[in-house]
Amino acid sequence: PGSCSPSSSLIAESLLSDAHNIESSLRSLQKFVPTDYASYTQEHYQFAGKKIVIQESIESYGAVVWPAATALCQYLEEHQEELNLQDAKILEIGAGPGLVSIVASILGAQVTATDLPDVLGNLQYNLLKNTLKCTAHLPEVKELVWGQDLEQNFPRAAQHYDYVLASDVVYHHYFLDKLLLTMVHLSQQGTVVLWANKFRFSTDYEFLDKFKQVFDTTLLAEYPESTVKLFKGTLKWD
Repeated sequence: PGSCSPSSSLIAESLLSDAHNIESSLRSLQKFVPTDYASYTQEHYQFAGKKIVIQESIESYGAVVWPAATALCQYLEEHQEELNLQDAKILEIGAGPGLVSIVASILGAQVTATDLPDVLGNLQYNLLKNTLKCTAHLPEVKELVWGQDLEQNFPRAAQHYDYVLASDVVYHHYFLDKLLLTMVHLSQQGTVVLWANKFRFSTDYEFLDKFKQVFDTTLLAEYPESTVKLFKGTLKWD
């Protein structure tokens, strides 16, 4: 099992063979530029039979792979057939440096990776580096500010996701209500939210209580060594 770091000739070849997808991804790559390269390190992961190389930076919360991301990747890998990930439409909230979106793409899903503007450059770089020429669908990168312009940027009538993925998006910050609002907006009948989180603070449990009020919730897996819990949620319909 190897990684998929494309050479420039491979990129040129891909541009010809898959012009539209690659072109739009490369266009967005030019749009999002990582800031301080000096602070980035290369971290190596192994999922779905592939070596994945992620550029991370300890300078930014949004450019680090957190414990719940690797737990969620492990779950996706172990349950890929049961989850029916082949060609599934997936949106990841708070994709960070992109590990979960990369693994979902390698497993055959059509992925939209979202995050705040300042981390999109690094996210796009990692996605292209690890999925170009080795996934059926090239992932897309979109800006998503929780609770803002949701209908405008992610119209419910036009977009239906099979899965909404989120890992370690709940910690001590002030946007938890907007996060829940965003999860609800992206969920329709048939959408499954897979939310993995390292439980650290009382605020994490408070969010879980609110999550359970709007989603039918099942605890799918627990990882005691990292105190990560993985929940499945489907929106409650009256």
